[in-house]
Amino acid sequence: MSRMVGTVSRGIRTPIIRNGDDIVEIVTNSILEASADDGFEIRDRDIVAMTEAIVARAQGNYAGVNDIASDVRAKFGGETVGVIFPILSRNRFAICLRGIAMGAKKVVLMLSYPSDEVGNHLISLDMLDEKGVNPYTDVLDLKKYRELFGYEKHPFTGVDYVEYYEGLIRECGADVEIIFANDPRAILNYTKNVLNCDIHSRFRTKRLLRNAGAEIVYGLDEILNASVNGSGYNKDYGLLGSNKATEDQVKLFPRDCQPVVDAIQKKLYEKTGKTVEVMVYGDGAFKDPIGKIWELADPVVSPAYTSGLEGTPNELKLKYLADNEFAGLSGDALKEAIKEKIISKDNNLVGKMASEGTTPRRLTDLIGSLCDLTSGSGDKGTPVVFIQGYFDNYTTE
Repeated sequence: MSRMVGTVSRGIRTPIIRNGDDIVEIVTNSILEASADDGFEIRDRDIVAMTEAIVARAQGNYAGVNDIASDVRAKFGGETVGVIFPILSRNRFAICLRGIAMGAKKVVLMLSYPSDEVGNHLISLDMLDEKGVNPYTDVLDLKKYRELFGYEKHPFTGVDYVEYYEGLIRECGADVEIIFANDPRAILNYTKNVLNCDIHSRFRTKRLLRNAGAEIVYGLDEILNASVNGSGYNKDYGLLGSNKATEDQVKLFPRDCQPVVDAIQKKLYEKTGKTVEVMVYGDGAFKDPIGKIWELADPVVSPAYTSGLEGTPNELKLKYLADNEFAGLSGDALKEAIKEKIISKDNNLVGKMASEGTTPRRLTDLIGSLCDLTSGSGDKGTPVVFIQGYFDNYTTE
């Protein structure tokens, strides 16, 4: 009988990872122990993925608000800083904002609306329509925003992020002014010194600001892109991808991950004789239909992966074949026709009708989303994910 199971994603429990732990040894041993305990066999082209958090924790890649303040003060001179397009998150941005405020006399905080970059809404599109506000052109000050929209709270967290961020900045000893706009150049009417905190659009934002006459422009990816007073850092992403560790400390996105994934692949091959693909993953990409959040708060889904995970899927759409080319077949005849089509498919199906409807994303982004959903973000205790059958298709026995 043909094999009935396709892709399987397993959350793997590990010890609690601490600073200085050997992440290669821990992940490898956890996979081997899970295999023995649960009775699954490790095969070629299986995938081992570990959350970025345990890699960063093992590295000790942490920084405090004083480190952030020192870097902001050094780069902006300790005066007024325009902080634009931050995401609305106590976990992702609040501690960063605390450090930024400690490094400035005044913060002009410019929030995008009706939502932040990753989908956290301040207000609804319906409210914008009702009030006749055009988010593409209208710049609102705090007074006008409150007159129009009042005190809206996030549906899941119960937080009014405007009020929360305002209070946080004042608590750190800085003056604060809040505006709402979606054109980054709007901030230049308030200050020429700008820290842009957007993630995936940051390069365009910097270009627009500089071309419009900004004097000092840094992105959040350039704050703590080098160590400050012995702090952690990330030369590629700075504070992007950081998370709250304590009330005055953040865990940064991990650095130098390629040697980690390569070493785990090598060690598993030595132990099993199988070539397993390995990756580090952060946020996946999937939209919450109620809260509207897209995730994607990390600068990349995967900062490092082994070479077998390069590229995009090259798949045929089975229902298209069944409904079109083989519409007159059924039963075993249909099954064999589709199998033959898969076996003989082109190595590159880009633009071919038979692949229409397959997900056009990179493998690491797809797998990262699967891993993020499998491991969760709470108390599951499975920061490693083991995936089997991801590269199988209908012909695999």
